Amino acid sequence: MDGRNLFDTPTTYRLIRLEYGLGLVVSAVLFFAHLDEVRWLPAIGLFLYIDLIGYLPGALAHHRSPDKRIPKVYYVLYNVMHSLVTQGLVVLAWIWLFGAEWALLVVPIHLFGDRALFGNFLKPFAPRFEPEAHPAYTAFRARYESGGHSGGHDGADVTADVTAGAATGTAAAGGTAAVH
Repeated sequence: MDGRNLFDTPTTYRLIRLEYGLGLVVSAVLFFAHLDEVRWLPAIGLFLYIDLIGYLPGALAHHRSPDKRIPKVYYVLYNVMHSLVTQGLVVLAWIWLFGAEWALLVVPIHLFGDRALFGNFLKPFAPRFEPEAHPAYTAFRARYESGGHSGGHDGADVTADVTAGAATGTAAAGGTAAVH
């Protein structure tokens, strides 16, 4: 993946998850090493509020929708609440207001766990809210893996297929897609 090819191969996807896995391990080790100093109400609240605001409303809307299409506001809620930037600011505000404490480690544990264990990253608008292979991406992946792009600069036919899909509304808009 790079700035001009916004997709991950299976290897890069696993490596990115592994990096978040290291963050998860470090956060969890620190958390459990100081378990006797954790204030549990803030820890539980900080861990849960991310999904109560950012995931559950979109998941409920998705499961209730007959065609599984939901308003973009649910994607925005998910992305804002699962952003390391947003949660970093929440942690900084907490420290400023209440002081540093070990319970704050549940925030990176939650975010790193989502990414490392479940492969959940920020959500682009085009695919469905709940993970499902997008038809345009599936077609692109099949073409890419069959030699439509040989690792050099001759992938114009693959790019044309994806661009054509975008023009018809079948390609994922922005963001990254992971090849599993």
